[in-house]
Amino acid sequence: MPNNTLIIWIIFGALMLLSFIVSRTLQSYFNKCSKIPTNDGLTGKDVAEKMLYDSGIYDVKVVSTNGSLTDHYNPTDKTINLSHDVYYGNSVVAAAVAAHETGHAVQHAHSYYWLTMRSKLVPPVSFVSKWIQWVLLAGIVFVNAFPHLLLIGIVLFALTTLFSFVTLPVEINASQRALVWMNSSNITSSQTHPKAEKCLRLAAYTYVIAALSSLATLMYYILVYTRRS
Repeated sequence: MPNNTLIIWIIFGALMLLSFIVSRTLQSYFNKCSKIPTNDGLTGKDVAEKMLYDSGIYDVKVVSTNGSLTDHYNPTDKTINLSHDVYYGNSVVAAAVAAHETGHAVQHAHSYYWLTMRSKLVPPVSFVSKWIQWVLLAGIVFVNAFPHLLLIGIVLFALTTLFSFVTLPVEINASQRALVWMNSSNITSSQTHPKAEKCLRLAAYTYVIAALSSLATLMYYILVYTRRS
């Protein structure tokens, strides 16, 4: 195996290990903070609605959605979708997650550049994601006979990698907006606010690792293509 390819695999393996560690740390910390209540017992729904009101946004609805870790903001119908535990929960974790998703609604209301760009990338990335693994697999199998097939796969995968990096400022900025608002609105106390901050910071790390892992994978496919001979 060429040295450059080996280096890429080492980097990719290290990122996977780091991703596992961050994921387990995040889960453990979330479980710990889920037992710490917010001030006045505000639920995730209360937090989202209050942040919307304080931000002068009145056309966004806060709704409950099925599943776990399914929290998201939908700019199409302007809804903040919170999972059951977040929607009804009154913990520091529920407040942090609800405020983060509301941060996306605030971004949308202010036409935040990176959110607008990510929204434009969603349709093509969703389409590409359905076919990318098959194109890349076929491209590697027939790399010598049909090298352009792998090149097409690389271009498609580059789009998903771009999406991962565009997502970074969107998620980080949403967390920053959430923390600033939580600090000023007295949702969390001076003792619990650092815990909410750590929750959001750990969550942001997962996006950073995902973007770097996607980049490492893209570099690997490029090396396979350039060394096809």
